[in-house]
Amino acid sequence: MSVSAFLARHLANGCILVTLTRAAGSTPREAGATMAVSATEAAGTIGGGQLEFHCIDMAREMLAGGERERSLDIPLGPQMGQCCGGRVSVSLKRAGAADLAMLAASEKAEAAAQPAILIFGAGHTGRALVEALALLPFRVTLIDDRDGVMDGLPAAVTCIRMADPVAAIATAPPGAAHVVLTHSHALDYRLTEAALQRGDAAYVGMIGSATKRARFEAGFLRSGGRREALYHLTCPIGGAGVDDKRPEVIAALTAAELVRSLLRKQQASRGAGAEERAGHDATA
Repeated sequence: MSVSAFLARHLANGCILVTLTRAAGSTPREAGATMAVSATEAAGTIGGGQLEFHCIDMAREMLAGGERERSLDIPLGPQMGQCCGGRVSVSLKRAGAADLAMLAASEKAEAAAQPAILIFGAGHTGRALVEALALLPFRVTLIDDRDGVMDGLPAAVTCIRMADPVAAIATAPPGAAHVVLTHSHALDYRLTEAALQRGDAAYVGMIGSATKRARFEAGFLRSGGRREALYHLTCPIGGAGVDDKRPEVIAALTAAELVRSLLRKQQASRGAGAEERAGHDATA
């Protein structure tokens, strides 16, 4: 459950918003991490461990005593029962309707900014990959050309049946990841070629062996594809360190590959944006 959904459920009976306002040094979460605490439950996390237990206790003490706001400055050392070594500032505030609206809007904007992943193929590995990605901060879409193969999947995943899944490549968001693992080698080749030809994909992965990759590359070059584009192809997916072809294992390894690829790019983009803003402020 999202923090805003939890807050909406418990707002009438009292709820404390716990937010990390500053994180210096080594800390379990970054500034902005938020959780909501009611008299009996909590949602979200500011990093777990003794820091979180302590803040939950403080929040419930505030609810019991009618206190509306409190600030904490906490060194994460042996005294707190944590060994991170950093320091955090924490805001605890009794939530109101305005806080709920602000949090819901923030979560909506955050969800819209999440990297997009298009998974082509709802076979054993495709479904396992969807399950692995469903809890991660991605917008996941599963696409297949068959009926009845996408039932029972997590609600957070968008499932689309398309007669020709290649059409989805053209309308994919810029910087999306494309993971190709359909029931047909020929369709895999068409999808992978279309994704590479876009030139803006953050990740293009195709399930298969080194032999399958070699065949795809030969056909791609014969049809006029640029050799440089092939540098952006991941095949086999999931890396070469584990020789295990069970769908769940391939899915777990590929999910880790996507996390490294997409979140690294997202963090680099945020860092560049922060530097640009700082430079603008310095010259303003």
